[in-house]
Amino acid sequence: MKADSSGVLTGSHFIDGDHACAEGAIAAGCRFVAGYPITPSTEVIERIAERFPLVGGVFIQMEDEIASSIAIQGAVWGGKKAMTVTSGPGFSLMMEHIGLAAMTETPCVFVDVQRAGPSTGLPTMPAQGDMMQARWGSHGDYGIIALCPNSPQESFDLTIKAFNLSERYRVPVMLMLDECVGHMTERVVIPKSEDIDVFERRYYDGPKKKYLAYEPNEDLVPSMVNAGDGYRIHITGLTHDEKGYPAMSPKVHAKLVHRLVHKIKFNAKNIIEYEADQIDDADVIVVSYGITSRTAIPAIEQARWEGVKVGHLRLIVAWPFPEELIRSLAAKIKAFVVPEINFGQMVLEVERCAAGKSPAFLVPHAGGAVHNPKDIYNVIVKSVKEG
Repeated sequence: MKADSSGVLTGSHFIDGDHACAEGAIAAGCRFVAGYPITPSTEVIERIAERFPLVGGVFIQMEDEIASSIAIQGAVWGGKKAMTVTSGPGFSLMMEHIGLAAMTETPCVFVDVQRAGPSTGLPTMPAQGDMMQARWGSHGDYGIIALCPNSPQESFDLTIKAFNLSERYRVPVMLMLDECVGHMTERVVIPKSEDIDVFERRYYDGPKKKYLAYEPNEDLVPSMVNAGDGYRIHITGLTHDEKGYPAMSPKVHAKLVHRLVHKIKFNAKNIIEYEADQIDDADVIVVSYGITSRTAIPAIEQARWEGVKVGHLRLIVAWPFPEELIRSLAAKIKAFVVPEINFGQMVLEVERCAAGKSPAFLVPHAGGAVHNPKDIYNVIVKSVKEG
């Protein structure tokens, strides 16, 4: 493998989604990864372990996922871009530290290559059962961002985007692959490093004595400094004031949590991303994400061939959810159809935002495989009759 001076492995490659994710992290400037092997995500850290010595990065195989999810946060405050990688059982173990990253506003990336559960489940087979956990898995109120690639190319592209969003909003960002996307091998084009848009960490540049670790800018996001650079900082998971020191009162807590939630909510229009196909005059809209967005295509094409006006809305960013878009579409169409490799998670958001204006038909799947497109087609036809 031959990389450019920035360590980016440019050109066309025939690689799987896990390897593409690793290359995306390198291209984004990630130079610290802590992880623990777990199927089907292990190939990400195997690639990282192979490539990091060549680009000046540090990879540590930790004793477990709990250690991995806290090690990356120390690395961030030491000045590095950092991520960890896991799958369902490990993702569950990381929830407390996702909450810590949200509370301390530590920018980092959590890669979850989803597999069938619960518990050990089917380790080598796909699912999309971690979507609500990504949003609500840690206790309390906070904002996060979650992205859903549907190809190895997007695994590369969205890993870079995950780091950019994390640094831009000082928030943990989830990259929600699934086993199919992680293990799927396709052509991935990696641009030259100078052609890759990388958002660098926003550092405070004022007088050291005046620095407040949690004083927000106009966009509600504070600037950062590195530990050891001579600034007085205090980083805690306790409710804290703008200096970072514990301030145990409901008034301070309300102010802090409001900002943690609304720095994502108020900037949602700049974060939300989706792909829309023929939704403007549709009677039915299929809402999908990840690998399911690809299995839905034959069903949509069959229905269109038979004269059904079917649109396709693919969620590239799942969280924050495109509430306003779903709300406006609900007033115009007969029904939504939501195929998911779970028994109903993102469909609940579609129902909530549709607010009774149009029904949402779930196409469930227990995991272990992708949908048969015929099952999605059948629900599209049903939705036309019953919507």
